[in-house]
Amino acid sequence: MTLHERLHGMTIGSALATRATTDPIGVYLVYGGSTLTFAEVDAQAEALAASLANLGVGSGDRVALILPACPEFAVSVFAAAKLGAMVVPLNPSLPTSELQYMLRHSEAVCTVTIERHRGIDYLELFEELMPQLPALRNLVTVGEEDLWYDDRIFQYEDMLSAGSGRDFSSTTPDPADRFALLYTSGTSGKPKAVELSHGNLLWGGAATAGALEMSGDDRVVGISALFHVFGLASGLLGALVSGSSIVLQVEGGAAATLDTVEAVGATVHFGIPTLFVQEVAELAEHPRDLSSLRLVVVAGAPVGDDLIQKLAEVFKVPIVAGYSLTETSSILSISRPSDPEDKRRFTVGRPIPGSEVRIVDASIEDAGVLPEESVGEIRVRGPGVMVGYYRQPRQTAEAYDADGFFRTGDLGLLDEEGFLHLVGRTKDVIIRSGFNVYPREVEAHIGSHPAVHEVAAVGIADSLLGEVLCACVVPVEGAIVTDQEIVDWCRETLADEKLPDLVRFIDELPRTDTGQVRRAELSRSALAEGQSA
Repeated sequence: MTLHERLHGMTIGSALATRATTDPIGVYLVYGGSTLTFAEVDAQAEALAASLANLGVGSGDRVALILPACPEFAVSVFAAAKLGAMVVPLNPSLPTSELQYMLRHSEAVCTVTIERHRGIDYLELFEELMPQLPALRNLVTVGEEDLWYDDRIFQYEDMLSAGSGRDFSSTTPDPADRFALLYTSGTSGKPKAVELSHGNLLWGGAATAGALEMSGDDRVVGISALFHVFGLASGLLGALVSGSSIVLQVEGGAAATLDTVEAVGATVHFGIPTLFVQEVAELAEHPRDLSSLRLVVVAGAPVGDDLIQKLAEVFKVPIVAGYSLTETSSILSISRPSDPEDKRRFTVGRPIPGSEVRIVDASIEDAGVLPEESVGEIRVRGPGVMVGYYRQPRQTAEAYDADGFFRTGDLGLLDEEGFLHLVGRTKDVIIRSGFNVYPREVEAHIGSHPAVHEVAAVGIADSLLGEVLCACVVPVEGAIVTDQEIVDWCRETLADEKLPDLVRFIDELPRTDTGQVRRAELSRSALAEGQSA
């Protein structure tokens, strides 16, 4: 019986309860030298669910999670699942303005947040935010601060203690019910909340675990962001459905990750291309014993075949690549360890079971499916595809074609053996170190600078980050402005991953006859300028 067949009819909460019953002492989470078994995670989730229910959190309510990759994140996910509530995982590093927008848009009634993270005091931040968020009733904080002075703020550990052994009423969810709102940027750079159901996310986790032949013998390293769809579905839920252990790292980065692989005897190493480029350089200087590894999985950003080859030489295990999207509950296509080496090097494998992938000429309305080896837009239909965009019915409708296939906006081809080759993108999105950066958002902010007449943001190929972000700026006539001023201007409201890596000042933007900016020409000239510098 396949993993998907075993999960039929299950929700995320029932999947954990089943695993906790059948494998109670199996280690699920490894964090900072301590471990939690499946049974322990289930017990803590039950306790937290009871306390959240006592605060009035129930079916359909949104619970925001502003946490790094830690056990409290996982327990909060399962507690919400047991209540029939929904989770809204948010990146702790987001600017305050974006956090406020997402908390207000999702109408989160409760937030579980870290107290301090990377220099940010979230208690102080929420003291400012809560009066502006009418739906937000309670805050649950992970840390050691004494919070007796506010009756709407509770410590996480106190919630576990208060809820331990207590019953609570809940509505049993259906696998088709929405469970997560995951924010991603649209073509305009404005945040959209992707609605994913219990079934969507479990399918995504099972797809990854099945393709990688994961089992209870595996220890997974490299998941550094559980708020991202890959970390949530392929990482946290992939480990759950396969009985694997997932190592949540206190510190990220190449050196720390390699140390963790060696220390815990990791067998499966997930990561984005940027991390692996850094690890190759780190291993050249400081070799480690990585003999426990059986597999390396590269996903989250475009990866070149030269990097796949280099990783195979360095790690001496099969290297597989995955193609994932938030709207498809993470993995859409992935290579398998048993695939021929050339397929693992030059493709992103085959679509996951149950998914239908077709290649279409997006320039023609109602175009038919293109033949094998033809380049076109990748479209997909299947059990992992999202419910829709939260509170955006028009954008949801536009995301699908007449046959119900989701328009990915990516270009690719299917070869004669059914392997998917990624070719490019129909959208202008720049993928920088695993994060999607949409030019319009960056351009709108830079364009508001008083010294800027016009601007175009483009991506330039980079061996470390995948792509770097270059702002090509046409200054106002007579204006005096520096590249550092432009970056500092962006830093006021944009997240770090959206800050320009390079700023070029030019006389005018190259355009087509119809007035469109020639972005490819800007990218080529910026790359050539960098190589000649």
